[in-house]
Amino acid sequence: MKQQTVAAPIELRGVGLHTGTDACLRILPAPADAGLTFVVGAVRVPATAEYVVDTSRATVLGRDGVSVSTTEHLLSALFALGVDNADLELAGCEVPVLDGSARPFVEAIRAVGLRAQAAERRTIAIDRPLALQNGDRVVAFLPAPALRVRFLADFPAPIGTQYYDGVVDPQSYEREIAGARTFGYLHEVEALRQRGLALGGSLENALVFAPDGPLQPLRWPNEVVRHKVLDLLGDLALLGAWPLCDVIAIKSGHELHALATRALRARALEAAVPGVA
Repeated sequence: MKQQTVAAPIELRGVGLHTGTDACLRILPAPADAGLTFVVGAVRVPATAEYVVDTSRATVLGRDGVSVSTTEHLLSALFALGVDNADLELAGCEVPVLDGSARPFVEAIRAVGLRAQAAERRTIAIDRPLALQNGDRVVAFLPAPALRVRFLADFPAPIGTQYYDGVVDPQSYEREIAGARTFGYLHEVEALRQRGLALGGSLENALVFAPDGPLQPLRWPNEVVRHKVLDLLGDLALLGAWPLCDVIAIKSGHELHALATRALRARALEAAVPGVA
């Protein structure tokens, strides 16, 4: 497959989920082999694993004193749709949350289309298993001819245990993953806000669970684990290449995803995989 970029500039405005501040994002075409790069003022922050600076509630990238928060939904959409190269200009320090899923990003990208480029798409083929574990949380990469994700999520009631298994391509992602919203428990909201987080969260951009169930209609019965897959794909975008592997994730989150992605990227660099830099 050839590398791709967006066919025309895209502009999206909204509020940051955690900061509560207004944010403006512009997705701009970039040349082949440029990769995905956040641009904040004069600072360019490559969307690769080496630039992860925080994973406490979102994947935060940073460089030269500049940080970009809540990158995972945007990166998930770009990665899954096959956008290899783009400048992501951001006014503010957080990507707008929009409806809490990746669907608005997908719709905006689909509206302008993609432009094929001359260079071949970067890929990483897994030649031997790689697994990371932290207690009962696991992420493992296994050799396979295509990207497949199997995710087991387990949360306190009323969410419970949920499972997702599927091959990832642009069509399946748009149909099965992109619309799954970020989520949380009603009792967590005040605690998060006391920590300076979730200041922009609302029922318009997050799926909230009260003790007896969700406060909004679910888009899928297992919407929570689908959103976990969405987040995982956003974190895998930090490989800077498309992985050909089975990904098995058990109760994992941004921290373990970042460690696993960094380890897999380091292995690819050591093996001098073409295009991974």
